[in-house]
Amino acid sequence: MDMKNRVRLELRNRSPAEVLELILDNCRSTDGEIEGLTNEFSELEYLSLVNVGLGSLAKVPSLPKLRKLDLSYNNLSGALEKLTEKCPNLTHLNLSGNKIQDLTHLETLQNLKNLRSLELLNCDITSVADYRDGVFQLLPQVTYLDGFDCDDNEASNSDDDDDDESEEGAELPAGYHDEDDEHKDEDDAEVGHEGWSFHTRPGHEDEENDEEEVACTQGQKRKRSEDDENNED
Repeated sequence: MDMKNRVRLELRNRSPAEVLELILDNCRSTDGEIEGLTNEFSELEYLSLVNVGLGSLAKVPSLPKLRKLDLSYNNLSGALEKLTEKCPNLTHLNLSGNKIQDLTHLETLQNLKNLRSLELLNCDITSVADYRDGVFQLLPQVTYLDGFDCDDNEASNSDDDDDDESEEGAELPAGYHDEDDEHKDEDDAEVGHEGWSFHTRPGHEDEENDEEEVACTQGQKRKRSEDDENNED
């Protein structure tokens, strides 16, 4: 399937402005360029274009909210200027398996001030002497290169998502039911009002009082009967 039709399929009856994530892996790009993506994808945060035959980024649209971009296993050999111009807020960029041969191809990425993670695995540049040191010196804003920091500490999942907004205190969507609250409601139902057991009906104590009153009344009637018999004698 060509890229333009794949984009149309992935919309799934949504408008482009409603799409936050778009995965177009393994589709075909005409003439090695991006097709079907427009400036209307203004809210897009994640875009994956793995193995689509890209040789140019000349037609990349303006994606101001794009944070994660996967361009791995294409035919890019440099000319990354459009990324810094059209996608200025990138934090994660995967260029693995492309034709990046030396540091000069990466110089333009200095303008991506928020870039934290860069992947260049299976690119020719990885065979260059002191490749990792060179990249970290060229791009001081980058924390992780190929999944490891400058001290060879591996990135964790929390490191990958450390720039995500905290969900704590966020307003819950309509219709949301918290399982803990449901269990709490069930427990309350079993305990009942004011600590009553599930097996004790409200008003049970009143029934016991009624029984005591009946017993008392019966006792009084028996006493009066005995007094009447004594008077007759």
